[in-house]
Amino acid sequence: MECPRGVSYLLVLLLIPAALLGQTTQPVPSQPSAAAPSSPAPPAQKPAPPIPANAPHMSKQTRYEIIRDFETQLVYARTAFPMGTKGISLKDGVTTPNGQELQQLLTVWGPALRPGDPAQISFVQIKDDHIHFDINGGAIRRKKWYQHIQVAGASGMPVELSPNETQQNAHGSYLDIYFDKKYVPEMSAQQLRDLLFPVLDFNARNKEEAYLDTVPPKVKEAIQAHHVLVGMDSEMVLHAKGKPPKKVREKDGNTEYEEWIYGEPPQDVDFVRIVADEVVRVETMKVGGEKIVRTEKEVILDRPDKEAQAKKEQERPPNAPSLRRPGEDQENVPKPADTVSPLPPTPPPDIPQPSGGSGPGATFAGH
Repeated sequence: MECPRGVSYLLVLLLIPAALLGQTTQPVPSQPSAAAPSSPAPPAQKPAPPIPANAPHMSKQTRYEIIRDFETQLVYARTAFPMGTKGISLKDGVTTPNGQELQQLLTVWGPALRPGDPAQISFVQIKDDHIHFDINGGAIRRKKWYQHIQVAGASGMPVELSPNETQQNAHGSYLDIYFDKKYVPEMSAQQLRDLLFPVLDFNARNKEEAYLDTVPPKVKEAIQAHHVLVGMDSEMVLHAKGKPPKKVREKDGNTEYEEWIYGEPPQDVDFVRIVADEVVRVETMKVGGEKIVRTEKEVILDRPDKEAQAKKEQERPPNAPSLRRPGEDQENVPKPADTVSPLPPTPPPDIPQPSGGSGPGATFAGH
């Protein structure tokens, strides 16, 4: 009994080093760590190659693909779209109308879209020389197919199927893109997106990101830091600080201004003064009682049309006295005829009546 037990002890002692040697020589496959960083986000989509100069006319199959790809697609506006029957035209990266003409349309008809607003392409039509996009329903409200159906009654007169349905006003706009050629060339959907980038952003993830791509880099950094710069417009202030909790409208001499107040004691309080949609003064009251006032322009926005229009108004001679309203067209007012107007007709001369005597009337009156 002693011998087998001793042999077993010897076998155990011999197998332990072999097992240890096997563990050190065999590599252990590495397992991915649970805390490993996730894969990086896919890079931004590269721009498509430009359209060849000798590109043929767009084929019928490509037209179907463009319409199917763009209709009902959600985008973000990079420029302002006016309401009404006059939309935006795009050619060679330049929009029409722009500058002062666009501001006048926005003032008269109101904006359908502002830079950064989400929008939906509701209708796409490929014409002979351009592509038409309806934005948010378009400038003209289109009827549904069932609204064109009429049923004749017993008297033969058409009867409305939905008499209680009210026609809503159109609040959308449209975009027309023209090409150097006199026809719509063959292109891919990505090439068309690159051409539309000056006015529509297809890659933005939210409204804020779409708007930040339309402002200068310095303004973009200030908005991301929630900081107001002298020279910003009211739209930039709203994106930087949000809607002001308090607004005060005052008058300094002949200049009217608005004071937007952000914050309340015991926190820092910012007073943003806006004159004619431009920040002219920023006053910050610190918690410790320190007062910081900034009036020097920190950012200069491109407003060449506004400055040129103001200079033109100053140089324009005063108008002659007129009964026309401001802005009324001279061609629409009544004008005197070029020829000499005829004299008014003269009344017939008075025929003298006999002073007395009997006549036929008196004879009949007597009977």
